[in-house]
Amino acid sequence: MKDIAIVYVTFGDRASAERAANEMVERRLAACANIQSPCLSIYVWNGETARSEEVPVLFKTGLERRAALMAALAEVHGYDLPAISSWDAVTGDDYADWVDAGSRDDR
Repeated sequence: MKDIAIVYVTFGDRASAERAANEMVERRLAACANIQSPCLSIYVWNGETARSEEVPVLFKTGLERRAALMAALAEVHGYDLPAISSWDAVTGDDYADWVDAGSRDDR
């Protein structure tokens, strides 16, 4: 068993989520991106309770590429304060090796 990094971020619409997912995979900052079904987010913004539909995306990357992926997502994101979170995930060796290879910039 090995660790990989999961990076979670929500976008304001599916088109923005797809653009970011494509760019991160093409740049090999992530091996994979799973675009989820829209969800309802409820949060406080500027002192008011807000509700909005958002599109969550789960990115899978190697541990050493996590910081670069998170920085790149912040650059392309349309929100003033994007919620970009990450955690380690234990997975099988073969899948972890695939994620590491797919998110390594050694082309």
